[in-house]
Amino acid sequence: MKQEKIERINELARKKKAIGLTDDELSEQKELYREYIGEFRTGLRGQLDNMIIERPDGTTIAVKNLRKK
Repeated sequence: MKQEKIERINELARKKKAIGLTDDELSEQKELYREYIGEFRTGLRGQLDNMIIERPDGTTIAVKNLRKK
């Protein structure tokens, strides 16, 4: 996500606490949050797909294989 969008999320959050938001700003904030969370989940899923768990018996299994079960 571009830095400008993150700054806009923060700006809207500060304004919401201080004076409140208009309906247009609320819908913009909702859309920005949705986009941010989507990108966060994609990044986290990518990290988890590259992780490997080692069990006490020494065997290993990729996290992406666990998710499929």
